[in-house]
Amino acid sequence: MVLLGALIVLRFQAWRAWLFLRPEAVRVEVETPADVTQLPGELDDASGELQKLGFTLLGAHSEKAPLAPERIFLDYVHRTEPVVASLRLGRDEQPLLELLTQSEKGFVITANFKRIAREEPGAYLSGGLDGASFERVLKAHLRRVPEIGPVKPLTTLDQRVDAARAWYARSGKPELRQQHAVGLLWTLGALGMVGAASFRLIP
Repeated sequence: MVLLGALIVLRFQAWRAWLFLRPEAVRVEVETPADVTQLPGELDDASGELQKLGFTLLGAHSEKAPLAPERIFLDYVHRTEPVVASLRLGRDEQPLLELLTQSEKGFVITANFKRIAREEPGAYLSGGLDGASFERVLKAHLRRVPEIGPVKPLTTLDQRVDAARAWYARSGKPELRQQHAVGLLWTLGALGMVGAASFRLIP
């Protein structure tokens, strides 16, 4: 039973340990351009709301951490502001939104769900407004954009994917390690139980 429990823990926590140790290992890829991107029916209303706020669909990209399921994001770019939006379905099939602006120094990221708040003055600002409307999230995001200096416009899907890769490789590392530290501890504990159980099985 101990061994079975340890294997179950590893099944659900090992990917978090891997992400803690190597955030840059997440594979980020372009999936589909806008003209062939299919929107899940559950995101029709959310997509329409983004369009009313001035966003245009860029396409879709995927993010795949080792040992974890792949996640698909629908990406949008604002017509007049230096902001890209990424939309996906949460576990409860609620639309999850992240807004991102990139500068030479870092990023501003604002979400409509709970996420770790982290600030490096002039370089990196992230946080979430849990349950807030898309309009409120956009207004909060735009208020903070000037704090990171001159922005780098992201107007194509390839640029959006490059920004995600840069976030995993640099700015996002402290945030991901804070978020997944517990997963690392669970994984180490489970590996210890597997080792102990295996040792007892040796004649």
